[in-house]
Amino acid sequence: MGRIKIMDIILDTHAFIWLMEGDKTLNQLSRKKIDECSKEGTLFISAISIWEIAMLQNKGKISLTLPIQKWVEKAMILPSLKIIPIDESIAIESCKLPGDFHGDPADRMIVATSRLFSIPLVTRDKKILIYGNQAFVNVIEC
Repeated sequence: MGRIKIMDIILDTHAFIWLMEGDKTLNQLSRKKIDECSKEGTLFISAISIWEIAMLQNKGKISLTLPIQKWVEKAMILPSLKIIPIDESIAIESCKLPGDFHGDPADRMIVATSRLFSIPLVTRDKKILIYGNQAFVNVIEC
């Protein structure tokens, strides 16, 4: 994947959706960090986020501006956006997270990815924010 830079961040699934859909829900600090990363670093997402978005759309819980395949293709055109695949180290780390973290597999994979690559995670997920406040993962509240 290459060298991780200071300006790199990983987006939680909802932050990625908000960014791609132009949603104003992202706060000013996270928008600034995303803009900085777009210019000087890399925006990462976990591959599990694509699965999660497809599942949410399939269940009718979210509505995207494009069909999922086209939506992902459009997202991947962004030069600063990279997907981190789930490999054996992420899979194992997701099962060994320190402290008391909930059982949602997608959240566990995203947090494990953030921890393994030492990339701050942009999220509004309350459980992940609490986990971050316990110093188990570096979070930026969006």
